[in-house]
Amino acid sequence: MKKFRAALLYGVLFAVAGGMIFPIGWMLLLSLRERPLSVDSFLDLLLSPTTFVNYADALRSDAFDVYALNSLIVALLVTAGNVLFCVMVGYAFARRGFRGKSVLFASVLGVLIIPPHVIMIPLYRLMVEFGWINTYYALIIPWLVSPFGIFLVRQYIIALPREVEDAARIDGAGEWRILFRIVFPLCKPIITVLAIYVFLGNWNSFLFPFLFTNDESIRTLPVGLAFYLGKQSIDWGHLMAGAGISALPILLMFVLFQRRIIEGLTAGALKE
Repeated sequence: MKKFRAALLYGVLFAVAGGMIFPIGWMLLLSLRERPLSVDSFLDLLLSPTTFVNYADALRSDAFDVYALNSLIVALLVTAGNVLFCVMVGYAFARRGFRGKSVLFASVLGVLIIPPHVIMIPLYRLMVEFGWINTYYALIIPWLVSPFGIFLVRQYIIALPREVEDAARIDGAGEWRILFRIVFPLCKPIITVLAIYVFLGNWNSFLFPFLFTNDESIRTLPVGLAFYLGKQSIDWGHLMAGAGISALPILLMFVLFQRRIIEGLTAGALKE
């Protein structure tokens, strides 16, 4: 019976893994074929000659380099802002006592249950009033701090021992020095998780960059790929090549930091 359960469990896991890997494999297969829709069957598509011409064309076409640079700038700045502000706010909620603390933290948790589509029109009107449409301000400033990041860091800091901070206070360290010299280093695992989470979310963001940008010079990569689709008349080979290039940083980050991600998510559970 145990062997049957183990076989069933592994079968389910392999099925789930296959369902997740299949879209990536399909994307790579289409991107490596010069005219994928001209073949008659899947076997012909699979046996067609491999070519990297779609990747070369995607990199040379339109403003692909501008789109990628914009995505990189936005993702890095938003990630830096979230790391700084989420740790500061999370530390305040975890360690400091002030009037209205519980109400403010409850409001942070309340924001988590609000779908982003609900704030789409109010936020767009706000960006119009500020004159930030088609600027980096609209792509960066509204996302410099996230309620999920605040909650994540706050829960992690609560699990940290207070003795180190108390010892620093006895030695004469102020709150800012304690925050940046003690709390920040202790929070490296969760900061890594937060940074990866925010970077990937902003790198893949489409809805709000699509709403807030009108000019080609300010579009991010997901928005640029959407317009690239129309210009190529649904040329799936070139489109999948562009999507593959866009997904490459995400795959590399996961491969390089998967151990850090797991450590960050489980470290808080191992502390008393």
